[in-house]
Amino acid sequence: MDGDLARTHDLGEAYARERDAADPLADFADRFHLPDELYLDGNSLGPVSDAAEQHVDAMLSAWREYGIRGWTESDPPWFTYGESLGDDLAPLLGAAGEECIVTGTTTVNIHTLIGTFLDTLDADDDRGVLVNEVVAAMDEREVGIVFMPSVLFRSGQLLDVEAITEAAHERDVLAGFDLAHSVGVVPHELSAHGVDFAVWCSYKYLNAGPGAVAGLYVNERHFGTMPALAGWWGHDKETQFDLNLTFTPAEDAGAWQISAVPMLSTAPLAGSLELVHEAGIDRIREKSLELTSYLMTLVDERLAERGCTVGTPRVPERRGGHVAIEHPDAYRLSQALRDRGAIVDFREPNVIRVCPAPLYVGFREVRAFVDLLADLIDERTYEAYDTERGDIT
Repeated sequence: MDGDLARTHDLGEAYARERDAADPLADFADRFHLPDELYLDGNSLGPVSDAAEQHVDAMLSAWREYGIRGWTESDPPWFTYGESLGDDLAPLLGAAGEECIVTGTTTVNIHTLIGTFLDTLDADDDRGVLVNEVVAAMDEREVGIVFMPSVLFRSGQLLDVEAITEAAHERDVLAGFDLAHSVGVVPHELSAHGVDFAVWCSYKYLNAGPGAVAGLYVNERHFGTMPALAGWWGHDKETQFDLNLTFTPAEDAGAWQISAVPMLSTAPLAGSLELVHEAGIDRIREKSLELTSYLMTLVDERLAERGCTVGTPRVPERRGGHVAIEHPDAYRLSQALRDRGAIVDFREPNVIRVCPAPLYVGFREVRAFVDLLADLIDERTYEAYDTERGDIT
């Protein structure tokens, strides 16, 4: 338990009830529609909230009322919707509003930013990454850009963004990050740490829905750099509809937009961000650390003797929002869990990813999950499931 000794948890049922009763974020769960009894897969797809639904309805109403005039007369105007939501996201990222834009998809944003800023460095293993390994790779190769995830998708390890960025800049290397598994559950300080660029999705901890619009960050010192994939929506807004043959990029992160914001798949994000700001990212992070610590304690005490181990760092500062539980039969267990109402996911070769998302999961749900997993292992009912992997795990 080294690294997490400050967080001690009682194993009794009363403890879970008491923690939930004292939880300042407990009431947020009633504002989400959870499709299953134990929804522990928010690191893959967050559930829909009342606020997200309301913003979709409002967008449809504005389309009905304004038609084409919605680009300028809707509240907020569609023409600058990406910029408006970028302003809303900026506090979660430790950035200025003009450094953030809601646009595109994560993959497209990765290509446009790396295409702008040069080449990439790949990590070889998702089981764990040390900062000194990244530094060594920079020293051994001719590197122009380090592009890393903030959180490793399998293990849940939270990388030291500040240290990696500092080491990169000491070697005249740019530092970019994929924040898909951290935005909305881990506070960031991108500008203070000097990060050059970042991307993220909105359908995990931001709960904006399947295929929701993504976003990107560009440090203000790079404003004026010509985007590699220039699109008309990245043109300076004042002259965008002049349709000049010469591309004049916006003077902020908006320059890296390619196409118009898809309004109907972006509207849920506006509602979801209202909930995140109401809860407060620092309180979300604190509850997340408590829940993941509690889960790891229960795995140690209840599941270790059943063949389960924790594959996520114990040190609070080095883990994101999910816990990797390792077991030789993780795939079949994950399928059995789903059929019993506990939604988790599986990652090769032996990982059950469990995400106690702070806005709609409490201590009792975490305990119920561990109880269920223990029962499934004891009953051996998971052995009836096929070992052949499905398309989506």
